[in-house]
Amino acid sequence: MPKYETKLSASETVAEGTMAFHFARPADFKFQAGQSMNVSLIDPPETDHKGNSRSFSLVSAPYETELVIATRIRDTAFKRSLKAMPAGGRIHLRGPAGNFTLDRADARPAVFLAGGIGVTPFMSMSRQAAHDRLARDIWLFYSNRRPEDAAFLEELAALPRRNPRYRFVGTMVEMAKSSRPWSGETGFLDRAMLERHLKDLAASIYYIAGPPGLVEAMQKMLVDAGVKDEAIRTDEFFGY
Repeated sequence: MPKYETKLSASETVAEGTMAFHFARPADFKFQAGQSMNVSLIDPPETDHKGNSRSFSLVSAPYETELVIATRIRDTAFKRSLKAMPAGGRIHLRGPAGNFTLDRADARPAVFLAGGIGVTPFMSMSRQAAHDRLARDIWLFYSNRRPEDAAFLEELAALPRRNPRYRFVGTMVEMAKSSRPWSGETGFLDRAMLERHLKDLAASIYYIAGPPGLVEAMQKMLVDAGVKDEAIRTDEFFGY
């Protein structure tokens, strides 16, 4: 993968405990929606045994002029250094990488199943589909504990206004701990929830991203529902 040097242009909080980081996009950096890049800190103030590099799915879409990643801010040397980086801070990046992307030759409805920060590749895919006026049905099922924890929730819920072939279904599993109103689904993402919204589970292609436990559970659920293995694609987030 090519190596680039670029600078942080801005950072922001996008949910409780989750931040997005905006980087200047090198002129020749090209990628597909859903791909990732490797970020390496340059001379960070601290480090640990895991080193100074991590891979992140891109939140930004290929048509956009900057590169954006988002991550839970955990108490690690890498995350502390990234959070504290001022605008203008330098990083190295390598990429793009991965084949967790939409196949333009596949006309089947695409169903995105996201848990927590696993939503990041679907942000890129959903934004690009709206921009391209993609003539394909897209569903995003997005599971979180509470609305407070759901990164990019407002943008994702509003996307159907930009793309009439896009549908958003959010679900919260711990609303008793929330102080925000929520009128969407509640409870864990399961087969019954999918069947309430999709006419034929076996007629779609599925993209799953989130914690390993969620990815495994979704795979099993889909196979049990008659979805073929070739129609299931996965991307696991290990929470580093």
